[in-house]
Amino acid sequence: MQIVERIEPLRMALAEPRSRSVRIALVPTMGALHEGHLALVDRARARAGCVVMSVFVNPLQFGPNEDFARYPRNREGDARAAEARGVDFLFAPQPDEIYRPGRAVSVLPTALASRWEGASRPGHFAGVLTVVAKLFNIVQPDVAVFGQKDIQQAALVRALVRDLDFPIQIIVAPTVREHDGVALSSRNAYLSAPDRKRARVLSRAIFAMRDAFDQGERSTASLEALGNAVVGAEPEVHLEYLAVMDPDTLEPRALASTGAIVAIAARIGNTRLIDNVILGIPADAA
Repeated sequence: MQIVERIEPLRMALAEPRSRSVRIALVPTMGALHEGHLALVDRARARAGCVVMSVFVNPLQFGPNEDFARYPRNREGDARAAEARGVDFLFAPQPDEIYRPGRAVSVLPTALASRWEGASRPGHFAGVLTVVAKLFNIVQPDVAVFGQKDIQQAALVRALVRDLDFPIQIIVAPTVREHDGVALSSRNAYLSAPDRKRARVLSRAIFAMRDAFDQGERSTASLEALGNAVVGAEPEVHLEYLAVMDPDTLEPRALASTGAIVAIAARIGNTRLIDNVILGIPADAA
């Protein structure tokens, strides 16, 4: 594996496999790698002969009161994990390599970003889409792999590719979970032992809604009431949203159907976590 910190050397390095018509896959991450990230590498490797992973804690997607300064960083551990999993190029730039002085252009999302995560984190998705567009231009991959846990981000990246005509296939890989159902997240490292136990309620709530759907319930109001009741059993978990939404528009739905998303966000202590499931579709179907 080659570790590359600057844009031009990465482009030069990728010219060789590209000259041989080797398909190139990109796995964008913010590092603090865990099995969820590494499962994305497996998906990428199945679809391409060359895998590029980026590790970049993107300052543009953090609000002024968010956790940019303390976001987990483990450069050496990330490099070992990426190499062991078969990454060919680890792109690990510094912020001033990605955002040069005098930067004047950003990618601004439209209504798709206004709800849910967009409402809770103003400006977040502009930062996400700006850095993703830059990574797409730097790497010029044939395929890029994202995780389902960040389902709204994945929907916006698909819109970015469609609306700006990037010739890139977007793969959304299923969420990887701990044995107790908690979705793997770099932010899980913030949780105290008691809060880690409380975090199980997020997956319990959305799994209860999924199971009710599988048993025939279609009323969004009934499904959301069920999920709210599960979360309500953990008074130290502060719910931000729990909703059934359309997979394309992310708008709320009155009736649930196969493919609809159940998404949740909550704060546990000082840590904000998100999770989701897709109704009527096996978790490993992506």
